[in-house]
Amino acid sequence: MLALMGSLVSLSVGTSFAKSLFPALGAEGTTAYRLVFAMLMLMAVFRPWRRRWVWADALPLGLYGVTLGVMNLLFYSAIKTIPFGVAIAIEFTGPLAVAVWTSQKASDWLWVALAALGLGLLLPLPGAQAATTLDPQGMGLALAAGICWALYIVFGQRVAMRYGGMATPLGMLAAALVVAPIGVLHTGSALFDPQWLMAGLAVALLSSAIPYALEMYALNHLPKNTFSILLSLEPAVGALAGWLVLSERLTLFQGMAIAMVMAASMGTAWSAGRSASTSN
Repeated sequence: MLALMGSLVSLSVGTSFAKSLFPALGAEGTTAYRLVFAMLMLMAVFRPWRRRWVWADALPLGLYGVTLGVMNLLFYSAIKTIPFGVAIAIEFTGPLAVAVWTSQKASDWLWVALAALGLGLLLPLPGAQAATTLDPQGMGLALAAGICWALYIVFGQRVAMRYGGMATPLGMLAAALVVAPIGVLHTGSALFDPQWLMAGLAVALLSSAIPYALEMYALNHLPKNTFSILLSLEPAVGALAGWLVLSERLTLFQGMAIAMVMAASMGTAWSAGRSASTSN
């Protein structure tokens, strides 16, 4: 449990730090740093070149990796204009939708209704002041990132069963190949400035390498439903990190919306755990 909480804290702090680089590098350049450096770290650890690959492997791994890259780019673009914790809550609708879609229990639609109610609180209300409303484009980007997260889960399950751990570095390679040119095109020569290279390495460590290692440890030591329920705390941890690192303050409605999406995610994980134990 401590490993998973450490993963959430590292990811949230790393992403908050990444957002502080946006004025110099933009969301595109920062995303490129995260994916390229994370890819190099994973390549060094897994050394996928030791396995024999064929062209038929390119399509499933490419779909998995491209989805990962686009998801990261959309999410980082979203947090340019909306608070970090709110963006995570909106993005969480992706895995929540997958969990409910694969469920055979009609009662799980109650969790969908709760999540929808939470998201409804984030919509601009008639007569609301501009300072309390969220940027529609940022919300749309976060929702698109959630759709990519759902696809990432579907594609990820397929390549994980077929390639095991080797899918991760090659998926990250595909993600980096998609996003890196966009980062270079947007950021230009600043992307190769030594001071930003070190900052990019820190983003990759905190946002990808450390969370991935801790999550793998937690997955091997926690029941799946417990892992999923604890993972649902990510929007709250993200909101706290956004407040501490970026001085992002949430309105009452935004806080309630995050709590509702978290409750829906926890409820779905709990329901899935009960179904699994009943079937056994």
